[in-house]
This record gives sequence, C-alpha cells and structure tokens, in this order.
Amino acid sequence: MTGEIKSLDGDKPVAPAGDGGGGVPAGGGRAAGHGKKGAKNKLSLVPLIFLIFFEVAGGPYGAEPAVQSAGPLFALLGFLIFPFIWAIPESLVTAELSTAMPGNGGFVVWADRAFGPVSGSLMGTWKYVSGAINGAAFPALCADYLARVVPAVAAGGARVATIVTFNVALSVLNYTGLSVVGWSAVALGVASLSPFVLMSGIALPKIRPHRWAATAGEKDWKLFFNTLFWNLNYWDSVSTMAGEVENPGKTFPTALMSSVAMTSLGYLLPLMAATGAVDAPPEQWGNGFFADAAGTIAGDWLKYWIEVGAVLSSIGLYSATLSSAAFQLLGMADLGLLPRVFALRAPIFNTPWVSIVVTSLITLGMSFFSFNNIVAAANFLYSLGMLLEFATFVWLRIKRPEMSRPYRVPLRLPGIVVLCLVPSGFLVFVMAIAGWKVYAISAMFTAAGLGVYYLMKFCKARGFLKFGTVDGEGLMYERYQERGNVSV
Repeated sequence: MTGEIKSLDGDKPVAPAGDGGGGVPAGGGRAAGHGKKGAKNKLSLVPLIFLIFFEVAGGPYGAEPAVQSAGPLFALLGFLIFPFIWAIPESLVTAELSTAMPGNGGFVVWADRAFGPVSGSLMGTWKYVSGAINGAAFPALCADYLARVVPAVAAGGARVATIVTFNVALSVLNYTGLSVVGWSAVALGVASLSPFVLMSGIALPKIRPHRWAATAGEKDWKLFFNTLFWNLNYWDSVSTMAGEVENPGKTFPTALMSSVAMTSLGYLLPLMAATGAVDAPPEQWGNGFFADAAGTIAGDWLKYWIEVGAVLSSIGLYSATLSSAAFQLLGMADLGLLPRVFALRAPIFNTPWVSIVVTSLITLGMSFFSFNNIVAAANFLYSLGMLLEFATFVWLRIKRPEMSRPYRVPLRLPGIVVLCLVPSGFLVFVMAIAGWKVYAISAMFTAAGLGVYYLMKFCKARGFLKFGTVDGEGLMYERYQERGNVSV
C-alpha cells in the first residue's frame, strides 16, 4: 500500500511526503491545529516573542561577569557584536526550518529529516540534557534571590520547600497550556525589564562616557566568552513548540527577530547606563551587581525592585525552559524515537502532561545538587547540537531545495555556508577550552543517548512498548519514502 497512511484512529489520511505539508495529517493533526481544543491554546505573536526572550535571557541578570572578566569596553563590544555573529544566524536558521517543518520537536525533526533517526535521537539527547540542566538552576536561583529578602529561605527545610513549591507551581502553569504560559511570560517580562528601563533613564545625566573605555587589569577571556555564550544562546529552543504557533510561516520570523532586538538592547542599554554612571572597578562586577548599581544611581527602592525582578525573571526562565523541553519529548514521541506515552495530552488543556511531569521531576531532582562540571558539559552538549543543526540546515538546502519554506533566509548556498561557519567557529572555540572532565561527562551523556536509541529500537521491534502517533507515522513515512521504500 502506497500514497496514503491511515492514522492510529483509522479515519484521517496522512498527506504524502513532498506536498509541502511536512507529512502532517490531511486536514489537521497535531502540527496543524490539534482540533478545536488546541486552537484555543495556540501561541500568537506577542506571547511568542516573550517566550523566546525567556528561553534566551530573561533580562540582563547574569551579564555582570562580562564586565568583571574584561572590563566595560569589552563587555559593551561583546554584547554589541555577538548578536550579529551568533544570535542572528541561529535565529535565521530556526525561522527557516521551523516554518518548513512546523511540527513539535523542532531541531530533532530537522536532524532526523536530514541524517536519519540516529542523528535525530542524538540531537534530542544533547539538547534535552542541556536544557534540563539549565532549567534546574532556576528554582535554586529563585531561592537564592528570595533569601536576600527572607533570610530563612537560605538553607534547610525552608529552602527545600521553596524549590519544590516553585517547581510544582510552574509545572501546573505549564499544564494549563502554552497560551497561559505565553501571556504569563509577557507579564513577567514587563515586570522584570521595567526597573532597568527606569535605571537607564535616571542614569542619563550621570553617565561619563570615558568610563566605557575602561578594561580589566587581568582579563579572564574564558569567563568572558562563556558569559556571552550563556546569555545569548538557546534561540532554537522555541522550535520544539512550532506545532503550537498560530500561522508559523509569518509569526516565527517576526517573533525571532523582535526577540533578538529586545534581548540585545535589554543587555546593552543597562550595561551602558550602569558602567557609565557608576565609578566601580571591574572587580566589583560580580553576579547581582546590577542591583547595587541601581541603588547607587537611584536609591534602595530601585535596588530592591531589581532583586524582585530577578525572582520574576527566574520564574519566566524556568517556565519557558520546561515548555520547550516537554514539547521536545512530545515531538520525539511523534517521530517514534520515544514511547507513545510521551505524546499523551491532557483532556482539557491539550498539553503533553506526561512530558511535563517527567521534565519537572528531572529538573527538581537536579535542583538540589551542585554540578559545575555538569553545567559546563551541558554547554558542550549544546554546542554539539548546534554544530549538527547548522550542518542540517546546509544539507537540507543542498538535498531538499524543493522543500516548501514559507520563510527562506535570503542567501544563496555560499552565503548560507558563511552564515553557519562563523558561529560554528565560535562553538569549536568554546568546546576547545573545556576541560577533560567536561569531555568525559559529555561522552557519557552521548553514549547514554545512543543507548536509549537502541533500547527504544529493541523495544519497538519486540513490541514491549507502544510507539507512533498520527504525526510520527507521517514523518516516519516521509523518511522511508526518501530512502526509496514507500511501502507500509
């Protein structure tokens, strides 16, 4: 039987590959609308902009080490130039591939389409581990900021209760749907950015431009570049939710470019204000110095507002990270890389509740550990994933030029190669300066990812677990067709 596949329900044909539909069910399906319930939870432009903002930054919190490691001059140049060599290329790649394949799973689907299921599974492992470890830092970070106001939260049972409450509350928020999560991100974004807008305005008459030219006596370039990388990556995370976006062909490119502009200015303007208005040596610019600078510029009221804003930013960061990680698992289940249980959706809110619960439990467990080397390994794994992502982008341009691309990066193949080579060079640099412990931990996670893939393949062959969904069958059918085997 060729040309048409019946869905698991047996009543909805799947559109054949090559029709520009990405293998989604004809007339609907998860990537195309999720029915009437799903339509209510679709992400529109403004919530999507703020979700991307929180996937990446959440405000200038955490940018201070760039000043500490190299001084105001290099920090300002870094946050001015780095978006052009990193954020914009990654966003352009995400925009094209998300609109070409507007289903859940994002970069996993792209790698699977280009290089097959092993590459898709490895991409999923690298990106999921990286995202889960990063997400685990936010509940603990929230507790640390709260401890400045409520010292009892600093340790013991109160700290544990704070972290657990944070995790459970935001898991419930994610359960209610991406529309709720998105509009919550808008409110959190406005609240966390407002004190920096005020600080920048109040600082204007106090700015002395000569202070921007200062540099650190002893420069820590490793810390400097890691800070830039940490604060300006994960632009592709939102791709895992592409199936939940209204009119992705138009919404995705606009949202990504808007978020790049908002995020870049959100770092650059507060740094210009604080370094120009406050006469402080680079050594004082540790984490949290923005609050101290705001106190110097405007008084304690703004200092406390920025500290509260840091808590709100942590909430937005965790919520966005949890959403993208959960929908990544759903997408991997749709592809048949994970059991069907990860694609189960809640009856009322249509959210992937199993994937949300699993991701929430993993991040909660990690929240209680100190794992500096594992965090460094997470960045290494993320870099591996991005190298594979850039290779996927170029490969699909070469091998699938006929693929429908509602948004297409306006460059020919040589320009595409240059677009990807520049950030790839930086990725290789970041990976090269990692230590042997990072290499060892990354190798273990990679081996574990391969082990999971072959375990799932074994379980599928023996019928031990249930695999496949409507979307998964369509995408797997397209994979088989490309290999010349279209019978099912």
